[in-house]
Amino acid sequence: MELSHTATIEQAKSTGYRDIVRARFIEILPDERLVEAVQFESGLPEFAGIMTVTTTLASVIDGTKVTVLAEDVPHGILEADQIQAMGSSLKRLADFLE
Repeated sequence: MELSHTATIEQAKSTGYRDIVRARFIEILPDERLVEAVQFESGLPEFAGIMTVTTTLASVIDGTKVTVLAEDVPHGILEADQIQAMGSSLKRLADFLE
């Protein structure tokens, strides 16, 4: 998967304009949970390693609560950037579903 940026950013892991990741599903429980293994393509050691992303779905009165947990995040990825990226992805998902 390729995540493209509109301008060169310091935190791009693969090139100045993009992050390339290899991701695979480890677990799929329909309507409950997805677990993914995510690895950035980068020659930089601070972005090395496999991050586990667990997305949990729970029914609530007015829809579905989506919770995302990232574990073993490479130390080069700042927590604030990770939170912003996940929030942006969840917002796009909500916009798509509405």
